[in-house]
Amino acid sequence: MRTDRGPTRATVARNVEQIARLEAGQVQARSVSERVAGLVTRSAGTAACAIFHAVWFAAWILVNTGFVRRIRPFDPFPFSLLTTIVSLEAIFLSIWILISQNQMARQADRREHLDLQINLLAEQESTATLRLVQRLAEHFRLEPDTPDHALTTDTDIEHVAGMVDEALPDPGVSSPMPPPPIRS
Repeated sequence: MRTDRGPTRATVARNVEQIARLEAGQVQARSVSERVAGLVTRSAGTAACAIFHAVWFAAWILVNTGFVRRIRPFDPFPFSLLTTIVSLEAIFLSIWILISQNQMARQADRREHLDLQINLLAEQESTATLRLVQRLAEHFRLEPDTPDHALTTDTDIEHVAGMVDEALPDPGVSSPMPPPPIRS
């Protein structure tokens, strides 16, 4: 049952369930390195990780500057070992972050393709509906308020894409001129 407030709860629940299945499928399809990258980046991006590093660096510096008398300094100033460890950690963390970002970019690309397909289907359904309404209006000899027959013809996707390409500046070329207006 549809109400004035929009789709029914069952429709919304079905849509949410379909999207959840798609998302779960993508999570399951990740490679081992992508799973590890996700785990590492989720862990590294926490306050606990920042606190751990602050405590670790403070302890390392206190021990290796001689403030802790019971422990002999093993990496005196300028803390070459600490610098090496932190540099290696930064390198590997950067790699894991890039792996995670690449996986997220592939997921975003897939969503964009899915969104485009759904939009194209919706456009085709709207065109078919408008054709039906137009035939009904002709059958009952009704004059349309706006006789725009362009809406009842199939959209030439390649033509629209060309118009978009003309209107948008080339990302590799900086131009002080604004993009040309879209011509129909």
